[in-house]
Amino acid sequence: MITEGLIVNIILILTVAWFMGTLFARFGFPVILGELLAGLVLGPTLLGLVSTTAPLELMAEFGIFFLMFYAGLEMDPEELIEHIWPALLVATGGFVLPFVLGVLVALVFGGTMYQALFIGMGLSVTSLAVQARILHDLNVHKTRLGHIIIGAAIADDVLALITLSILLGLAGTGTISFGGVLMVLIKVIGFFAGVILLNHFVFPRIMARLDMSGAKSFTFALITALIMGYIAVLAGLHLVIGAFVAGQFVRKEVKDKEIFERVSNNFYVLSYGFLAPIFFVSLSFHLDFSWTFSFIILATAITLTAMAGKVFGCALGGYAAGLGRTESLIVGFGMNGRGAVELIVAAVALKLSGELTASGAITSPLLTGDQFSAIILMAFITTFVAPVSLRWIISRACACDESAEFCRLRGLKGKDR
Repeated sequence: MITEGLIVNIILILTVAWFMGTLFARFGFPVILGELLAGLVLGPTLLGLVSTTAPLELMAEFGIFFLMFYAGLEMDPEELIEHIWPALLVATGGFVLPFVLGVLVALVFGGTMYQALFIGMGLSVTSLAVQARILHDLNVHKTRLGHIIIGAAIADDVLALITLSILLGLAGTGTISFGGVLMVLIKVIGFFAGVILLNHFVFPRIMARLDMSGAKSFTFALITALIMGYIAVLAGLHLVIGAFVAGQFVRKEVKDKEIFERVSNNFYVLSYGFLAPIFFVSLSFHLDFSWTFSFIILATAITLTAMAGKVFGCALGGYAAGLGRTESLIVGFGMNGRGAVELIVAAVALKLSGELTASGAITSPLLTGDQFSAIILMAFITTFVAPVSLRWIISRACACDESAEFCRLRGLKGKDR
């Protein structure tokens, strides 16, 4: 329901996000940093003018959804397929290393094995939506490395959701069900197999009979996005993966350049101009902590471990795939942003913990309050640091070789370095 309070909150969010984003852009920083800072100012951390509500959460979810659909429109599917092998290696390295390091850090700080596993899970995630926004802000989303990062982020999300399913089964029953894990894998394989079949046999026939004039092209794209998102959810995947795949469909099937540009522009305005700022501002609303010494030490350890594990894990995967040292580090820094998925992991673990504790199935929580807060803080800090560090490593690389693809697209000149 639209209320006066909701309208006021939206006005505050968009106004402050627009002002802070413009200010950051003027000094050469990605707009996303201004939007995150706007959330800090408006949220419980500082002024407390806006708090999370169900309508705002819904709008934030749509922000992720349309952001990823637009990212799919912008990415060339042939380029993604061409770089699938390095993307898989990057995703594997960037998932395994921070997971293992996160488990070790949690155990060192006295956590139980369940707590260590869920913390490792939270550290290993990369946010597909956040990565797409960062790459777009830096104008490197259409480069070879941009395609590798997006492909790796998709694979990372799939790995995260499969691992989360395994951990939830382990926590709930005390044992890992082979049948449950197999069912998750079958659903994931079924989703991508279905995507390929639709792409080759169904969509071309539908497109040949559709009238794409006027607003009908936008409606078709919107229906496609919602259907693919729904199918992804049925398969146990995150909504944003379906949205991204839908964007790829529309890019491939809409042959008329003028119609495609109109659809792309419409979704750009809808996502970047309206719903995406609400999502990034709302991320900061989750920051509300009691700053005790023990919490600061725990949060610092988790954050540093998450950043180092993700950067070096992804860089090792990139190096194994044949990328150079500098390119591998760029991919590592590019994969370091978090956002929505680890918030989902932490929230699900906290909810299940309450249920299992109440039933007497477990005596220690799956995540303590401090551990939960530390994961949320880590997600915010890495999302804030990722675009700054990525810009820095790209600028360093361009200082040595301006002929690199990402340097030409960004238009880096001497004074930018």
